[in-house]
Amino acid sequence: MIVRRNVAAAPLRWTDEVRDLAAHSNLIFELVHRDLTIRYKRSLFGFLWTMLHPLLLMLIFTIVFSRLFRRETPHYETYFLSAYIAWNFFSQTTSNSMASVAWNGPLMKRVRVPRSIFTLASNLSGLVNLGLSLVALLIIMLFARMPLTPSLAFVPVSLLVVGIFTFGVSLMVTAVSIFFADVREMVQAGLPALLYMTPVIYPVSIVPDGFRWIVEKNPLTVLVGIVRDPIYYGRMPSPQAFGTALLISLISLVLGWLIFSRLAPRFDSRL
Repeated sequence: MIVRRNVAAAPLRWTDEVRDLAAHSNLIFELVHRDLTIRYKRSLFGFLWTMLHPLLLMLIFTIVFSRLFRRETPHYETYFLSAYIAWNFFSQTTSNSMASVAWNGPLMKRVRVPRSIFTLASNLSGLVNLGLSLVALLIIMLFARMPLTPSLAFVPVSLLVVGIFTFGVSLMVTAVSIFFADVREMVQAGLPALLYMTPVIYPVSIVPDGFRWIVEKNPLTVLVGIVRDPIYYGRMPSPQAFGTALLISLISLVLGWLIFSRLAPRFDSRL
C-alpha cells in the first residue's frame, strides 16, 4: 500500500506516517540489516565488538574509579555498566540518526519513502546493539556474583522508555540538522559534556549541593536510573521515578514529531 503525501509544505500527519512505515516494513528490516552489517564489515570480531566494547570500558573505569567510589558503589563494574548501556544507546543512536539521513539524502530524493524511515531504522539497529550489550552485562554480573533478582524482568520496560525518549530526540536533531549542519557538530561536542552531567560514572551523592540541581534536572538522570534500579539495586523503579521517566519520554516523542513533521516536507530542498 502506498500512502500519498500532500505536495504542499503542510506538516506530515502521524497517522499517514505510521501507515507508510508499516507499508515499508521490509525496507526497514533491510536498512537495519545493512546498518548492522556495514558497522562490523571487515571486523575480526564482528558483532562481538558490541559486547567487547562495554567490557573494555568497564575494565578501564573500574580500574580508575572503583577505589574512589568503593564506599558508595560496591561492585562498581555493574553500577557503571547498568547505566552506561542506556546512555551509550542514547548517544550513539542520536548521532547515527543524523548521519543516516545525511548519507541517504540522495536516495530520499529519488525514491519516495517515509521521511522518518532512516531515523527509525537507526533506532532499531541501536536496540539490537543494546540487547547484545545486555548479554555482556549479564556475563559480568555472573562473574561478579551479583544476585540475579526478579526485578531484572522489568529491564526491557525501562529500556523501552529510554527508546521512546531517544527516538523523539533523534527525530528532533535529525530534522534540525538537515537545515543547520552545525547542529551535528554541536551534538557531537555536547554529548561528552552531557555524559558527565549524568550520574553514569559517579553516584549523585558525591555531587556538591550547589551543583546537584544540574544533575537532578537532567532528564537522562531519571532515565538511566530506571534502568540501573532493577539491574544494580535489584529493585523496581519507584512509581514516581518511572512515571517521571515515562512522561519525559512521551514529551520527547511528541515534541520531536512536531518539529520533524513541520520540517520534513522541505527536506528535498536541503538534501
